Parts: sequence; C-alpha cells; structure tokens
Amino acid sequence: MKVFITGGGGMLGHRLARALATRGKLVDESGTLQAITQIKVFDTGFPAERDARLVYVQGDLAAPGALADAMDADTDTVFHLAAVVSAGAEAEFDLGMRINIEGTRTVLELCRRLNAPPRVLFTSSVAAFGGAMPDVLDDATTPTPQSSYGTQKVIGEYLVNDYTRKGFIDGRSMRLPTIVVRPGRPNLAASSFASSVLREPLNGEISKCPVADSTGVWLLSPARAIDAFMHAHDLPAAAWGSYRVVNLPGITATVREMVDALGRIAGRERAALVQDVPDERIRAIVKTWPTKLRTPRANAMGFKADPDIEAVIRAHIADHDIKL
Repeated sequence: MKVFITGGGGMLGHRLARALATRGKLVDESGTLQAITQIKVFDTGFPAERDARLVYVQGDLAAPGALADAMDADTDTVFHLAAVVSAGAEAEFDLGMRINIEGTRTVLELCRRLNAPPRVLFTSSVAAFGGAMPDVLDDATTPTPQSSYGTQKVIGEYLVNDYTRKGFIDGRSMRLPTIVVRPGRPNLAASSFASSVLREPLNGEISKCPVADSTGVWLLSPARAIDAFMHAHDLPAAAWGSYRVVNLPGITATVREMVDALGRIAGRERAALVQDVPDERIRAIVKTWPTKLRTPRANAMGFKADPDIEAVIRAHIADHDIKL
C-alpha cells in the first residue's frame, strides 16, 4: 500500500508518518492487513531530523501542479492534514480560503483521478461548532462555526461526504479536539495556549496565557490522535455509513485544572511560570468553541479518549524525556 500525507512536516503529520512506518501495515478495502510499501509526506517544510523510511516532497498545496506531481497514481491512502490553522485563517482570510478550501478541493480532485478510489482521512475540528450551543454537545448538534477556520473545515467535511457519495473516494472526517501537549514552539492556532501553559513551564520557561483560567478546553493527546487516525482508516466503510464525520472523544479541562495538575506533577515553581496576559483576539475565537461533548458515535466505533489531564501531562514528559 502507498500512503500520502499532506501536512506531513507538521507535528501530527510527521508523527503519524513515523507511526505508520513503525506499524508497517494498514487495512485495505477488503479488510485485509497489507504491507505499507511507501509513505510519502508533502509539506512546505520538514523537521531537521528526517526519517529514512519516509519519502519527503517539499511543495506548496496551493502551487499549480505541485500536488499532482507529488502524488502517485497508485496511491491507496491519503491523510489530508495540511491546513492554515485557526487564528491564521481568521487573520488572513484569503490564505485560509486558498489552502483550507481550494487546497482540499485540489486533494479530492487528484484522489478522484487515481487508479482506484483511495481511502481519504480528513482532519476537521470542533471549531465546526459555535454560536448558541448547549452546555454539552452531542452527535446531533448542528455545526454553526463562528470563525473562518471552522467554516472552512465544515465545507471540507461536506466535500468529503459528497466525493464519497459519488464513489470517487472512501472518505472519513474526524473532528479533532484541541491537541495537548504539542511539542516545539507556539504556532498561530488560537488553541496554542492550551499546550503552552504546560509545555513552557515543563521546559522552565514562562508561559503567557491569553485566556481566563476558567476557560475550558476539549482536548486529546497527540498519541491518542495518532491512534484515532489509524483506527479511522482501518474501520470498514460500513462502520461509517452515509455520514462520514465523527466527533472524536476527548476530555474537558480548564486552564486552572491544567495548571493545578502541572503543579502536582512538576511542582509549584513550574506552575507559577504561567502568567495571565489577556489577548482579546484569542479570547474572542476560543469562547466560540465547545468545551464538553458527548460522543456516543465515536465511542461505539471504538475511538478512545485520554483518561485525564494528568495522564496527558505525564505522557508528554515521557515522550520528550523531560527531567523534573
């Protein structure tokens, strides 16, 4: 099997590629485990430390012909992770439309023209929801995004559904919770603070939190997200039915709960490195996002959440060999 990953240079994309290379197999359309013969990652840039098991292709999703030149005609599986993230899409509307809408359409059109309909995994977001929401959302809650990013992701979901209905692809869309803890440095995502309030103090650095400490976050660890991608791929088409979107399970934690858990694990001195530095632009985006969801569809399909916020923090410490 040949696998193609857009956004393969990002944290989740590169981690997914390496996990797939280690696993070495994916389920095909007949339900049989098949060996992965190639994993190609496509992005504008990549980590300095490359994995010899992967094929790296540097290119811009929006550049004419770049993706077509990179994707082999006999590609079996496409993980489409490339996107302009939330605050970036809000600040640069045209860029968000070009990558998140036109780029997604480009990916789907190329998939439509492959030798056989591929399995396509699309990463959406709980930013699909907004406006007047119930206290706890569920699978019946109608998406009403209140940001350009959320709107673009919902449009992507509908495109994946329709291309699947037409038989062009076997598509599956996953609405991701906020991924915590992301390694590296803060990015343009409005949700970046949720990792920063844990990651920076664990590294002995000050974290400037732009939202109130009562702000809740629906979150999932990177490891659970990667597990979800592979599980979503391997499920039979019948498990998805005609509606190819799932709200992934997560846990809810407020900033205060995150910092308290950090203090219990790493000590009060590190927890004290979190400073309140309000940013009204970020607060305006984040307050439109849901913080509590019931996910019976995902649960029935076998997706899993993290046990609690302490488990998420301890996993990050172990993954990155952080000394306390």
